Amino acid sequence: MNGNNRPLSPHLQIYRLPLAALLSILHRATGVFLSLGTLLLVWWLVSVAQGESGFNNANAIIGSWFGQLILFGWSFALFFHLSNGIRHLFWDAGYGFEINTVARSSVAVLAVSVTLTVSVWLIVYL
Repeated sequence: MNGNNRPLSPHLQIYRLPLAALLSILHRATGVFLSLGTLLLVWWLVSVAQGESGFNNANAIIGSWFGQLILFGWSFALFFHLSNGIRHLFWDAGYGFEINTVARSSVAVLAVSVTLTVSVWLIVYL
């Protein structure tokens, strides 16, 4: 076999990242998104100090479908980062490193994040 035609090992076309690895990447991404969302929150608070017209402009942008989508994503990022951070606290204490426990806790982090996000948004809109 010619060595030039072989893929690198493990290649992304062959190797599938485990859910824990994907959640690790998502944990970092949600941390960045939370920082950006906090800037949005600061902008909204500054608009309160600018008076009624500034506040109305900020509320118009945040209240639009795009602003609501950003807020929904920010709330998911908050709950995901929180629940995955709690899982990391258990890992820091030395618990939950078994393969089955890591897989179950990965699914639990996603389930808790989605449940909390949907619950908060249902409470806000009902």
